[in-house]
Amino acid sequence: MRSANRLSKPRVETTDYKVRLEIFEGPLDLLLYLIKKDELDIQSISIERITRQYLDYINTFKLLNIDLASEFIVMAANLMYLKSRTLLPRVDQPPEEDAEEDDPRWELIRQLIEYKKFKDAAGFLSLREIEQEGRFAHQPEPGDNTTDEPAALAEVSIFDLIRAFQNVLKRFEESHDFGDIIDDRFTVSDKIDLLMTSFVPGQSRRFEELFQSATTKAEVIVTFLALLELMKLNQFVVRQSELLGDIVIERREAALAGALNGTDDESED
Repeated sequence: MRSANRLSKPRVETTDYKVRLEIFEGPLDLLLYLIKKDELDIQSISIERITRQYLDYINTFKLLNIDLASEFIVMAANLMYLKSRTLLPRVDQPPEEDAEEDDPRWELIRQLIEYKKFKDAAGFLSLREIEQEGRFAHQPEPGDNTTDEPAALAEVSIFDLIRAFQNVLKRFEESHDFGDIIDDRFTVSDKIDLLMTSFVPGQSRRFEELFQSATTKAEVIVTFLALLELMKLNQFVVRQSELLGDIVIERREAALAGALNGTDDESED
């Protein structure tokens, strides 16, 4: 039952639900992502701006009840410390000749530059590996349909998904009057069932379309949690045509999803 004009705050029915994603990216990956998103130079980052954006992501992870590695919290504390140093009065700042070495940002900038070098090198080696594999003709086995498989979840950063979710949530809050709240209590299981029935195998939609029928902030959150769970179960894949571009959600073909989950008939015998 739905009842309008409830003045109580919407509640997310996720008390016993905690998202456990295999997030291989760490806090330095998030900082590099934020820098790339704003098309900034690493050596000219604004501690105030990047701290605010970083904490927005941390708060969103907490809102979604996503487990975070301790490294993310340590980096948040470090950014807050650096920000506090940049806010010191000018009379307390180091002399001009020592400004570069005593710049509170400098150690973080060094870490980011060094980390980016290793990431770029790893990416280069990965491309070379793919090129080397392409030097030999490969004849697919009969029934092998994996060659046309779209980009997997690993191809789209979790930070891209969180950014898209933040944009949806922001637009939802701006367009809805929370003085007139509909009392909807959806569980993650409810939304998983709904997404599975509203997508036929192979069908795709833009990320934003998943939330068009949502009537409460809680429903937006639970829908996103359900999507993350279905991705983890290899039922849905995420694709992105370009960096920071629109995200498209696609349901896997039934046979492929079953094989990836080990749920084919042979595995059950």
